[in-house]
Amino acid sequence: MGLRLHPVAPAQGWRWIRQGFALWWRRPIAFAALFTFFFLSVMMLMVLVPVFGGPLGMALLPMLSLGFMVASRSTLAGGPAHALQLVAGLRHPDRARRRAQWLLCGGYAIASMTVIALADWADGGLFENLQRLISKTGADGKPSPQLEAVLADPRLAQGMLVRVGLAGLLSVPFWHAPALVYWGGQGLVQAMFTSTLALWRTRAAFTVYLLGWAGLMVAVALLVMAVGLLTGARQAMGLLTMPIGLVFSTVFYVSLWFSFTDTFGDPEPPLNPGNS
Repeated sequence: MGLRLHPVAPAQGWRWIRQGFALWWRRPIAFAALFTFFFLSVMMLMVLVPVFGGPLGMALLPMLSLGFMVASRSTLAGGPAHALQLVAGLRHPDRARRRAQWLLCGGYAIASMTVIALADWADGGLFENLQRLISKTGADGKPSPQLEAVLADPRLAQGMLVRVGLAGLLSVPFWHAPALVYWGGQGLVQAMFTSTLALWRTRAAFTVYLLGWAGLMVAVALLVMAVGLLTGARQAMGLLTMPIGLVFSTVFYVSLWFSFTDTFGDPEPPLNPGNS
């Protein structure tokens, strides 16, 4: 693929979201199955490998974004969307590209675990304690005194700032990197540098993209709350949050393909059409 950074208008950020929903609508079950299958696999890793399951699960996240790009491209061409596409980068016929993908996965796992460790240090483990307390919330939905104490602790906000800030910075070099290795044949360092440069050059479009997603999530959450209050079926409406979250998460990954092609152009026909 002849790599060349294209100028991207800010309005394209919103267009990526619309294109993601339009493509998801073609194969909603297939795309949802891909997303669910990936996270079920990660959860099984974490259960079966107690110590290293977490890092292994984090290592696979770059393959999730690439896998959805491969599946999205295949769907646009009238092809299938299937589970093997989630590991397409690790099955590439070019050995150098496979090696670069493994290095990307390992680097992402190490960096992610470092971010988690720094955030836990910043909040003194309050976030982990918060998750445990939320899972034990009673059927009445009232917070326990322990939960209220955790929420009132200023260290929790500090830890969240560290967690969100560092995670956001970490996503920049890895955003396009798996696709740049897979289709562009770039090495580990070159792909991460190109991804960082590309996001800087297209920062206006990505700002619109991220704000668009945030606005959609807030709007849908407010709509669900309003319907629940008006109908008196707040618990029933609350059950909708999980499928809505699944749809939004799936569409987000579907839309990544459009951000890549607008930034670098559509790659050449793959060596193995069955996997792309």
